[in-house]
Amino acid sequence: MSQAHATDRDPHLHAHLSAFNSAFAELGLRFRWDAQTLYSLASIDGERARIAAYIEAHHPHLLNAYSIDFLSEAILALKNAQVPGEWFGGHVVQQEQPKERSSLPSGWAPDWRDPGLGLPALAGA
Repeated sequence: MSQAHATDRDPHLHAHLSAFNSAFAELGLRFRWDAQTLYSLASIDGERARIAAYIEAHHPHLLNAYSIDFLSEAILALKNAQVPGEWFGGHVVQQEQPKERSSLPSGWAPDWRDPGLGLPALAGA
């Protein structure tokens, strides 16, 4: 199966791509992933590392204003709110919640659009 048509046959891939692209759009980031991008990043261990590698390679200007940790966490929080777990080369691996979040109410996720959080807007992305 070609990677270009992989989303037609893999509902998990399609769901994860849609969730990533929705997260990018919500944050005002002007990039989109397709199946080929996700497959090219699949050899990198962990979604945070994949996001970091992509941003460092294709959008390094963002790192002038934001830390890679901030960008990765913001993207993953929004992506995982829609589709939890990690897509990995054709299958989904459920992720454990970080221990520091265990004291938060179940189902809570930060709303990065909330101006009360005091987070900078992702302008000029």
